[in-house]
Amino acid sequence: MKNVLAAAAMLGLAGLTACSVTTPAPGGTSSSAAATSATSAPSPSSSPAAPQSGGAKEACELFNSLYAEYRASEPTSDAYEAIYSKAWKAKDAYTGNLRGLFSSLSALTISHSAVVEKGGQPDQSAKDAVRDAVFANAGDCTAEGVTLTL
Repeated sequence: MKNVLAAAAMLGLAGLTACSVTTPAPGGTSSSAAATSATSAPSPSSSPAAPQSGGAKEACELFNSLYAEYRASEPTSDAYEAIYSKAWKAKDAYTGNLRGLFSSLSALTISHSAVVEKGGQPDQSAKDAVRDAVFANAGDCTAEGVTLTL
């Protein structure tokens, strides 16, 4: 069972690392990414793309809480799998980079769960994904008065 969960987590992690963040072209010139997003923008009468149960502040606080729980938990597969479950459920409440916080944390915890009983550490790529997700959300979380911690 643990190997199946670890394989699922690694596939999810591969999907996370395949994502990229786009930035505007220097000097404010338009780019194809900007043109694409402008043409696919919702019309004023449509609702937001995906409703979120909470805003950025709630997501950032929840991530900090789950990550602190991960760091303080007993080093057992059951403890890591419990945090995995919470993070996996939380990701469904958010979109974009906020969703990435919880997806990457769930990949980290399941990776750690798979190797903890052998004294191993989670994959470096899982650790890197959490770090990248934190950096991707740092500005939004700070704007909401929450500092993401690792």
